[in-house]
Amino acid sequence: MKVCDILRVKGSTLFTVSPETALQTAVLVMSEHDIGSLVVMEYDKLVGILTFREVIAALAKHHGKLDDLKVQGVMNAKPLTCNMETEIDEVRRMMLVEHARYLPVMDEKLLMGVISFYDVAKSVVEAQDFENTMLKAYIRDWPEEAEKAVP
Repeated sequence: MKVCDILRVKGSTLFTVSPETALQTAVLVMSEHDIGSLVVMEYDKLVGILTFREVIAALAKHHGKLDDLKVQGVMNAKPLTCNMETEIDEVRRMMLVEHARYLPVMDEKLLMGVISFYDVAKSVVEAQDFENTMLKAYIRDWPEEAEKAVP
């Protein structure tokens, strides 16, 4: 399974902000849409990602106040990315090693979407459920001749 398979099912709805966006506005967008990340774009270029991790760190550093803070001051300016052809096993490894919960998906310089740890886990569980269903069907349809031949 590849990243393109996850995006095909998930869809490609993207939520983005500019680096100059007020952090408080970005937090409201994240809350309103129940999302854990915003891709930070400057025109058509990926320049960072803002996740709840950076928001919490900013809240802690500024004693719970987000006044006058901009996204560019707290975002991850070097997010880990993947492409449409990246295998899910590789994405899982990248996310675990780098403690990344969200990965922008790039096609060269074009942003295609964002996948989350949840998206990856969901796809793995669905693939395992499908495999289990197929194995159970195979076992139920075991040929009778093979059953009689077993001592």
